[in-house]
Amino acid sequence: MTRIFLVGALAASALGLSACGFTPLYATPGVTPGLAAIETVAPDGRAGFLLREQLDDAFVRSSGSPSAYRLTLAINEQRYARGVRVDNVANRYELRMVVNWRLLDAKTGVEVRKGRSEAAVTYDSADQPYSAIVAQNDGQERAAVEVARNIQLDLAAWMAGGRKIKS
Repeated sequence: MTRIFLVGALAASALGLSACGFTPLYATPGVTPGLAAIETVAPDGRAGFLLREQLDDAFVRSSGSPSAYRLTLAINEQRYARGVRVDNVANRYELRMVVNWRLLDAKTGVEVRKGRSEAAVTYDSADQPYSAIVAQNDGQERAAVEVARNIQLDLAAWMAGGRKIKS
């Protein structure tokens, strides 16, 4: 009896959801081609390279076609000691990456969207110099992935919503 009720409830909920008008973000017309038309301009340095790489991959940047938009990034990174051993040496760090970004029309240079994205990651620092560098680089890569994902989602939502100019 309860099994029949459960199957009926699942069928009714599936039917109700199919008629709710839900459309996946990337199925909205114009979102995927719009993201592919964004050229990412990042500052020099490892953080800029990592962010540009993540965003170009996320946007599925089409290098053969002209850019409709130019995304400029301003990156600020700060590292804080969070864990300190008995001998007063830090063994745990927090890396905060804050990115202020602007989306410009590629033809006119007019700002059409801007935003701020930030990420905080932690990592352990080992006594061996190579291990400490690897841990710091890994933290920087994880922060870049998170920031890039936030920027990608913000721009995709904006493109799905009709590309309204944000002041």
